[in-house]
Amino acid sequence: MTFDPTASLRDAHALAQAFAADTRVHTFLTTSIDALAQAFSRGNKLLVIGNGGSLCDASHIVEEFTGRFRKDRPPLPAIACDGAGHLTCVGNDYGFEQVFARWVTALARPGDVVMLMSTSGNSPNVLLAAAAARKAGALSLALTGKGGGKLASAVEHALIAPGETADRIQELHMLALHTIVEGVEHAMGMVK
Repeated sequence: MTFDPTASLRDAHALAQAFAADTRVHTFLTTSIDALAQAFSRGNKLLVIGNGGSLCDASHIVEEFTGRFRKDRPPLPAIACDGAGHLTCVGNDYGFEQVFARWVTALARPGDVVMLMSTSGNSPNVLLAAAAARKAGALSLALTGKGGGKLASAVEHALIAPGETADRIQELHMLALHTIVEGVEHAMGMVK
């Protein structure tokens, strides 16, 4: 059997079309944009977590906020839990399940936003971080897939991307993340 790269692109395109047509996606994006614009305007911050590819997406979205997206504008306070020192220290001393919860407990304050990413929605370390965000009084947003897993009901607002594989789910997460950044910039009057 020969691999057809255009079939892969067609599959991604079909999922993106379904994603864009889903009113729940629109509601999540609008809610997230409003919540982040309000948090940033108050002087609060965004904390972002995820495992593997989702951690890479967390780092990516943070640099879009602290650096720039399409145009120059003031930086916005966002932090990804991507420090090797923290992850290996906590993983070694407390177990990998605690790496995000301890970080959220240390940094999250009332009015902050914690964004949690898990393609399965069932990563134990992400679920514990969701509980830590709630305890800290931070708003929690989740980007997940595969029906949402346990994470969808552990947060205030969840986006459940369609797709059967982590790569397709993460592609949709990145579309959502870029849309959120663009929307926050517009909501805060930073770009025209």
